[in-house]
Amino acid sequence: MKKIILTFAAVCAFASSYAQKEGSFRVGLDLGYTIPSNGGGGILLSLEPKYNIKDNMNVGLRIGSAAMIRDIENNGQSSTAKISANGSYVGTYDYYFNGSGKSFVPYVGAGAGYYTIANVEFDTDANNDDIGLDANGKMGGLLRAGFEWGKFRMGLEYNLVPKSTLQDINGDKVGTISNSYLGIHLGFYVGGGKWGK
Repeated sequence: MKKIILTFAAVCAFASSYAQKEGSFRVGLDLGYTIPSNGGGGILLSLEPKYNIKDNMNVGLRIGSAAMIRDIENNGQSSTAKISANGSYVGTYDYYFNGSGKSFVPYVGAGAGYYTIANVEFDTDANNDDIGLDANGKMGGLLRAGFEWGKFRMGLEYNLVPKSTLQDINGDKVGTISNSYLGIHLGFYVGGGKWGK
């Protein structure tokens, strides 16, 4: 374990020795809070390897998971879904406003990719009917903005994911549920240099 910690520290020290560089690789890790568009909450975790195509632009692949409790409305009756973990594999592009070699750098970004939708269970207020969710994966996208300060990163992202169908025990459609959510995250990255000298 001691060797792993020393190796990680050496990689961080090497990566910190130069400014953000074109042609460099970096890997980010983010942890945060999710707010589903129809109510509820949860946590998110993502890993994002990136390649710096310019000193102020990069492309990457965000591999993420969001575990959420979601509120739904089914034919006028309110329900709460139990925790479900959705996965995502999203190609990303970020643009950084890194004027004057400062260490505080705002960014904006976007992405598109595949979202897996976990099946969920519902606690309904009426009739205790069995209701299920069409848990097929969906193509979706994200919009995000935030800032990096040295090697640390904080941001907001909105994940745009199409709705899923709610079905009764016979497979009949009884409603829909939104899969879109807002994420607020804090993280850091390793490699690719750091902002400022």
